[in-house]
Amino acid sequence: MTVEFSPVSESQITKAIVDEFAKEFEKYVETEVIIVGGGPSGLMAGKELASKGVKVLIIERNNYLGGGFWLGGFLMNKLTVRSPAESILDELGVPYKEYSKVKGLYVADGPHACSKLIAATCDAGAKILNMTTLDDVVLHNEKVSGVVVNWTAVSALPREIACVDPISLESKLVIDATGHDASVVKKLEERGLLKTKGQGAMWVERSENLVVEHTSEFYPGLIVTGMAVSAAYGLPRMGPTFGAMLMSGKKAAEVAIEKLRL
Repeated sequence: MTVEFSPVSESQITKAIVDEFAKEFEKYVETEVIIVGGGPSGLMAGKELASKGVKVLIIERNNYLGGGFWLGGFLMNKLTVRSPAESILDELGVPYKEYSKVKGLYVADGPHACSKLIAATCDAGAKILNMTTLDDVVLHNEKVSGVVVNWTAVSALPREIACVDPISLESKLVIDATGHDASVVKKLEERGLLKTKGQGAMWVERSENLVVEHTSEFYPGLIVTGMAVSAAYGLPRMGPTFGAMLMSGKKAAEVAIEKLRL
């Protein structure tokens, strides 16, 4: 096969990247919803919001998306969901099968499921900033009104040369989808504005139900989803079963839309 690509210079490639990134970044300095964390709950919330016309930006501290959803359990690239969450796998077009020894327990390939969710989120119109770390929150009149961020690489610099000021992104709502860390919630706790109970020990059957049930606005302007819910409310953890993560993300989007309509 012979292919002749269109002519271009190295500087033109660089200019294309800089120009298009700058245009999009400026557009999303002010958004309706910022989601901190690009794991399954954050991606699901972003997909649901963007598909309904909400201007949404997802920030992720890693150079990849999906969190544990990509890896499954114990680095074996298999993940599970419990009924009725297989309906979301159907919605995303993710192949899965029911585990032969347990009714209502479904198994899927982590990379395949995660890729489908990432693609669906991007296709819906959500924008994503990778390698972007939460530094602080923006607070206006006792309401979370955005986030303060920096490049993830800055945190790896030696402290004596790491004087790189962060920047702020404003939004009407923020969703904490940072998993077990509950990073946005913890920023408020550091200021004495609220008190978290800390994540409980493993108890899958209770955890999944409770995480979805407690997905809510935890502080004015701040919605918690996924395992951030567990950390905020002191609920049990659940391990590599992801039905509640997906359904919590969907519920977080519903909560956000309701708040935006007020």
